[in-house]
Amino acid sequence: MVGADRGIGEALALAARARGDAVLATCVEGSPALADAGVRTVAGIDVRSDDAVAGVAAELTGRRVSLLVYVPGIVREAPFGRLDFDAMQDEYAVNALGFLRVAQVVVPFLDAGSKIGVITSRVASLGENGSGGLYGYRMSKVAANMAAINLARELAPRGIAVMCLHPGTVRTRLTDGLAERTTLALAVEPADAAKGLLARLDELTIATTGTFRHANGDVLPW
Repeated sequence: MVGADRGIGEALALAARARGDAVLATCVEGSPALADAGVRTVAGIDVRSDDAVAGVAAELTGRRVSLLVYVPGIVREAPFGRLDFDAMQDEYAVNALGFLRVAQVVVPFLDAGSKIGVITSRVASLGENGSGGLYGYRMSKVAANMAAINLARELAPRGIAVMCLHPGTVRTRLTDGLAERTTLALAVEPADAAKGLLARLDELTIATTGTFRHANGDVLPW
């Protein structure tokens, strides 16, 4: 579980642990809740850093991975006309390139039947963009989706399935930054989102690899 400091990543790690899975959770700083639950945690994993992500491989030596879930996501937005391109590059570094950096390190530890899930967002859907805005966030999440589809095609011969997942509107620090563009009154708690996301990943097979799903089961348009 990559990006488990808080929010959805932390909730996913706790839910997986609660059902008996052996979980390795990576964080930037750490999570007291994961420590209390006995989840094996590795801190200091900044997905923008080659050296930091290489540390994940060291933790996996001698182990096999049945499920990789990439959660990290940031939003740093300004409206068109005042766009902050450095901030947008950081969004791209975390939301898209970070996923690819982690996947490249972890895929050697996957076998036939293993799965990869990347938490992207419905706002990455070209077909559903009815409002505009969120340039860096939307564009970076589209890039993450493309990376996942590439991996789905390349890893299918090895029996490894890949899925893009939208968690729904979830009460997290990230959605606080999107308050003007989301209906937070309808938001769910991270633990509820985690249940749906794990259910979708449980359903994932090589026959459904390369799909874009909502945590509630809906298939989303690209």
